[in-house]
Amino acid sequence: MTTIYIAEDQEMLNSALSAILDLEDDFEIVGNATDGQTALQQIIKLKPDIAILDIEMPKLTGLNVAKELRLLKQDIKIIILTTFARKTYFEAAVSTNINAYLLKDSPTDKLIETIHKILEGQTIYDSNLVSTILTAVKNPLTNQELKIMNEFAQGKNTQDIANSVFLSNGTVRNYISSILSKTGTHSRIEALNVAKKNNWIV
Repeated sequence: MTTIYIAEDQEMLNSALSAILDLEDDFEIVGNATDGQTALQQIIKLKPDIAILDIEMPKLTGLNVAKELRLLKQDIKIIILTTFARKTYFEAAVSTNINAYLLKDSPTDKLIETIHKILEGQTIYDSNLVSTILTAVKNPLTNQELKIMNEFAQGKNTQDIANSVFLSNGTVRNYISSILSKTGTHSRIEALNVAKKNNWIV
């Protein structure tokens, strides 16, 4: 019998996961929590075979819990559930040696299959999630667009940028429109945040 602990701050999803997994003949849900601190304490006490952790929870995140369990050398398989396709989260999960990284909206069958696979020693990363992350971090901006972005990062207006890079005001506006389109944003500040998060600009 495989014992499972579920930590998920959305009570409805927590209950649904518990009910679905408990229907499996070879799974037993031994505990639940809606915050990371409670989850960590109970997992250490109950020593389940698998911990399913929401990546964002009150008190301690799922990644925090996973890191603590690894530091304590707990013999446990860890599945991280997320709705966030963020490169920093994914890198942190991989560096923590988690056993699986799945999207919350994955089919239940996929979660059950993943549990069986990690028990066999496999590591599972959701292919759709990884694809999204890799696509998100690929720099779509040209050198000229990056140059203009660095200019408005300094707080310059369109005319100042035009004077600085020796282009017309209209051409600079076209470049800025292209930057917003490629970053999927609606303002210069949003575009800067995306670029900085993905290390396209310093």
